Amino acid sequence: MPALPPIGALPLTFLTGKPHTGQRPLHLSPTAHLLNALASMALGLAVSGLGLALGGGWLTLLLPGWAMTLHGMRNLRMMVFHQCAHRNMWARPRLDRMVGTAVCGLLMIQHFTEYSSEHVSDHHALHHMTLRDPTVQAFLVSLDLRPGMTRRQMWRRVTGKLVSPVFHLRFLRSRAQSWYGSASAAERAVAGLALAVVAGAAWWLHDWTFLLVAWVLPLTVFYQISNTLRLCVKHTFPAPDAPDRRGKAYFAGLTNAIFLGEPAPARGLRGTAFLTAWTRWWTRMLVVHFPARYLVLTGDTVCHDFHHRRPMSRRWADYIFERAADDRSGHRGWPAYREVWGLGPAISSVFDSLSAADPAEYDIGRLSEVSRRKLYAAFDD
Repeated sequence: MPALPPIGALPLTFLTGKPHTGQRPLHLSPTAHLLNALASMALGLAVSGLGLALGGGWLTLLLPGWAMTLHGMRNLRMMVFHQCAHRNMWARPRLDRMVGTAVCGLLMIQHFTEYSSEHVSDHHALHHMTLRDPTVQAFLVSLDLRPGMTRRQMWRRVTGKLVSPVFHLRFLRSRAQSWYGSASAAERAVAGLALAVVAGAAWWLHDWTFLLVAWVLPLTVFYQISNTLRLCVKHTFPAPDAPDRRGKAYFAGLTNAIFLGEPAPARGLRGTAFLTAWTRWWTRMLVVHFPARYLVLTGDTVCHDFHHRRPMSRRWADYIFERAADDRSGHRGWPAYREVWGLGPAISSVFDSLSAADPAEYDIGRLSEVSRRKLYAAFDD
C-alpha cells in the first residue's frame, strides 16, 4: 500500500497485522491490552444504552455499541485470558491466575484451571493438531467437519451452524457447564452474587431490555459467531504424508499469520478509473477487512504463528512488531514464516487441509481412547 499517505501507516499496521518496512514499533504493555478491552466494553455498553434510551433512528447506535462490546470481550478472551493461562500475562503466577479466573467467570467460558492445563499439555507440544488437541475436537465434535469433505461442504455446514438456534443454545450450555463444572464453591458464590446484583439493578431500574440487548446478546450469539470463525482459521491440519512430526518445520507449518487488506490502487490512475479503483478499495477495507479484524481476528490472533514459536515471549504485547522483527532477524532456528491474506481465504486454506487429512488419524470414534476431556466442553478458541 505504498500509495497511501504516511499518516495512515499506524492504523493500517493494526488493521492488517503487518508493519511496513522500517516502521518504528509502538510499544504496548500487557496492562494496556487489559485496559483497552475493559474500556471497549464499557464504551460499547454506553453507546448501546444511549441508542436504546433515545429510540427511533438512534437504535442504529446499537451496531457500533455491539461491535465495541464484542471487541472488548474477544480481546479479554484472546489475549488476556490466553496469556494468563500461560502464566505469561505479567509473569506473576498468582496475579495471572486471579485475572484469568475473573475473566472466565465474566465471559462464562471454560474454567481457567481446566483450560490452562489442557491448552498447555494438549494444544501445545507433541499433541498439537492431533486427535487429543481441543482445537481438533472442536472441528470434529462441535462443527461436525470431517476429512474428505469438500471446501464447499465445510463452508455450508459452518454457515448453517452460525445461524442455527440449536447450535447456539448447545454452545451456550457447553460454556456454562465447562465453567460451572470446575469452579470452586467460592467462585460459584461470587458469580451468583454478581448475577443477583445485576438482576436486581435491572429490576429496580425497570431496564431488562438494556441488559439483554446490550450485554447478553453480544456475550452469547455474537461472541459465539466470532469464536467459530476464529476457530476456522486457527491452524491447518497436517498432510497424511507429513515427514518428521516432531521437528520445528512440522509445527511451524501448522500455523499461518492471517493479514487483512489488499493492495491499494496503482498510482497514475485518472478520472473514472481513479474513482472506481479507490471506491472499491475503501469499501473492501472498511466493509470486509475491518470487521474481520475488529470482530473476529482480534488482538494478536493475526500473528498467532509467532505465539506458537515463542509461547513464553515476554514481549508478546507488541505482537505485530515482534513477529516482524523475528522474521527479519532470520527466525532463529525456525523455518520461514507463512502468511495468508484475508479471512475468507484463510478459512478456505484450513478447510482444504482438513479435506486432505488422514481420515484414520482424525476418526472421531477414537476420541474416547486418546482424550479424557469432557465432550461438552469440546469447543476451543
